[in-house]
Amino acid sequence: MPRFMTLIRINEQDRADWESDPEFDQRMGALFQQITQAGVMLETATLTPTAEGTRVTWHGGKVGHTDGPFTETKEVIGGYAVLQCKDHAEALEWTRRFLQAHSVKWNVEAEVRQIADQPAQ
Repeated sequence: MPRFMTLIRINEQDRADWESDPEFDQRMGALFQQITQAGVMLETATLTPTAEGTRVTWHGGKVGHTDGPFTETKEVIGGYAVLQCKDHAEALEWTRRFLQAHSVKWNVEAEVRQIADQPAQ
């Protein structure tokens, strides 16, 4: 079965304004239980803020790095999930359900892409 990477994009400046939603943990817990029981979820995690990250670049034959925060970037990857689904449509459905578990006051975006499987060497 194909695997899909779901990249969760957020605006870190908005994150500070997110109000605590007491039912959020319940909704997310129920969804994670369903997705795990369905055998779809392979891995998921929230990422630390960009202030704790480093970007490594390769330009003109030289490696460089920049420590966060990355203030010039409006949207950043705040988390990810690796799903194993029968097809792209199923991956989109689980991602839709994930986004709907969030508060209506939050702005969250997800990018769903199939992982290109490489033949064994």
